[in-house]
Amino acid sequence: MRLYAVVAAGGFRRYATYRVATVAGMFTNTVFGFIMAYTYIALWDERPHLGGYDMSQALTYVWLGQALLMTCAMMGGGFEDELMERIRTGDIAVDLYRPADLQLWWLAGDLGRAAFHLLGRGIVPMVLGALAFDLALPGSPWTWVAFLVSVALGVMVSFGVRFLVALSAFWLMDGAGAMQIAWLAGLFFSGMLLPLNLFPGVLGDVARALPWSSLLQVPADVFLGRYAGWDLAGAYAFQAGWAVALLLAGRLLQSVATRRVVVQGG
Repeated sequence: MRLYAVVAAGGFRRYATYRVATVAGMFTNTVFGFIMAYTYIALWDERPHLGGYDMSQALTYVWLGQALLMTCAMMGGGFEDELMERIRTGDIAVDLYRPADLQLWWLAGDLGRAAFHLLGRGIVPMVLGALAFDLALPGSPWTWVAFLVSVALGVMVSFGVRFLVALSAFWLMDGAGAMQIAWLAGLFFSGMLLPLNLFPGVLGDVARALPWSSLLQVPADVFLGRYAGWDLAGAYAFQAGWAVALLLAGRLLQSVATRRVVVQGG
């Protein structure tokens, strides 16, 4: 486990190196946060308590989305491009023969990336949003802890989805199409554009049951205090269940791909 802790720390340092990009990212998140905040204000003025949120909660949701956009990689931007390139060039064969688990290696690096983005691109937009608007910030430190646990589970779910998409490059000539589909699904079904509570009927039920809801909708509702007691345990179980299912699916696909590489190499 020490090896993977070192990889995670390396992932954090890797993204911390790009200071100008981080500042530009904070600026972009803040600008889009203001644009979406005023859009939500206009919408909630017309439809108060839409989706069960009051105005303050809706604005809080907006800024949580900006804080978690890169943390949970809702639009990609993590390890997947590099992994797909290694598969395309054949360098993945070297990785598979290393005395380290391929999935755990990339997971550790992605956790380091997520930790950096939460601190580097998450805190500043959230603080600026709180200064400009009346946000519904939790008063209990335990709610903050519960939120961070939910975010960590969301990152695991995000990794599971992106790892599966990246491994598809073993069978596809170019995984860019699969990546674009996953990016669009993540943006829409995470609740980044609109809270999933606003989706009507069957669409809303399906959207909330998909793994992408773990990236923003569930952590945001935890932050807003909509889950407590057994409801909170249920939310965690939902996220953890998807994380385990996706990681197991990724491990199975990795095993199939490994056998394929060994056969071709032999």
